[in-house]
Amino acid sequence: MHPTLSIPVHVPLVRQPMGILQSLNAARQNVLSIIPHIATTQPMVSGKTGKRWHMVMDPDAIRRILLDRLDDYPKSLVTKNLLRPAIGDSLFVAEGAHWRWQRRAAAPVFSHRNVTNLGPVMTASAERAADRVAQSGNRAINMADEMVRATFDVIGDVTFSDSGGFDRDAVHRAIDAYIDAAGRVSLFDIFGLPDWIPRPARLMSGKILKEMKTLADRSIDARRQEPHTGTPDLLDLLLQGEDPETHRRMNTSELRDNLLTFIVAGHETTALTLGWALYLAAFDPQVQQRAHAEARAVLGTRAATAGDVAQLPFIRMIVDEALRLYPPAGLISRTALKPDTLGGRDIRPGDTVILPIYALHRSHLYWDDPDAFRPDRFADRKAIARYTYLPFGDGPRICIGASFALQEAVIILATLLARFRFTPVPGRDPKPVMIITLRPEGGVWLQAEPV
Repeated sequence: MHPTLSIPVHVPLVRQPMGILQSLNAARQNVLSIIPHIATTQPMVSGKTGKRWHMVMDPDAIRRILLDRLDDYPKSLVTKNLLRPAIGDSLFVAEGAHWRWQRRAAAPVFSHRNVTNLGPVMTASAERAADRVAQSGNRAINMADEMVRATFDVIGDVTFSDSGGFDRDAVHRAIDAYIDAAGRVSLFDIFGLPDWIPRPARLMSGKILKEMKTLADRSIDARRQEPHTGTPDLLDLLLQGEDPETHRRMNTSELRDNLLTFIVAGHETTALTLGWALYLAAFDPQVQQRAHAEARAVLGTRAATAGDVAQLPFIRMIVDEALRLYPPAGLISRTALKPDTLGGRDIRPGDTVILPIYALHRSHLYWDDPDAFRPDRFADRKAIARYTYLPFGDGPRICIGASFALQEAVIILATLLARFRFTPVPGRDPKPVMIITLRPEGGVWLQAEPV
């Protein structure tokens, strides 16, 4: 491959300190653009932009934040203010005891057995996605949109398998509109002003949210009255869920908030991973050819199933490397509650502690040639140092749906790479932009040729 073409698209990190208004303006366009370049060459960077902040890339300090002192570093007010209107005090936002009991009640939902049982839904969605790609002929296709459709198909089917009046398109539009409106970081959130002060961008999404919640409540009540038969879906499993310690079960609003969390988190992040993985496969034809050969050897021309995932290690490596280069949650922030020391620096209560996952995954301290696309980094997963690769977070709050997302991504990616050769459309490279998640702005435009 030509040396100047060997680095896929990336965010140019800032090399000059920025003032508060400059930072805010940059964050509204792309949150990742406020990360200083030195975050990829140092274990920790601190500064003050209105508030004291620390960007932490040191694995031992990250372990302390996400595991050893978990309760002393709750999610930041910015995160909560952005997400609470949509998903209430669900697993993603809750803290302390309220988080713990919900996590215990929901954990069995994502057991290996239950995730495997949901495999046929993923296979069917992969088949439909491949059919849509085949119908495009030799026209360029926005694979980012296609992957959103495929993963929304999956989450719709595993959440509401009987669909009883559930309007998927309405929910999909509502989620998109909310993410777009909520994602415009508000000055009020940066300074942690209370929830009751109206946020300009968020007011427009209130009606959409109300509709979304009403739809979910209706589905929960209908299922309670008339359980569906067949493989239990996410809603069945959540309804059956019980905290083994307190025997508490979720009421309707808790069920709804968690269901909406799984719908929002469970389709967009996997769709992004797949969109970026396809961009990368098209970017490096040798990688794509190797993946095609593996998929063909295992699948022939049929769609992949949950049972095939273990036989598709290289496809999984492409997914892992896509998650390294373009982690959906490219930056997470916490607020320090107690005095602490991280990386030899004093942390004061109220300080913002940022884990810039995007910079961590591209750190010259932990990765060789970090901006390059090299799936073989993941040939031996045990060789990856703990707390240097965090696409799903880590510690007790590691993403509950990680195994679900990985299984789905491998099934869909293998099915597509077995049947098509993807090539980039000149001049249409995606631009990595993070508002709430790291999206390919402009889409992932590829041509697909049947092979």
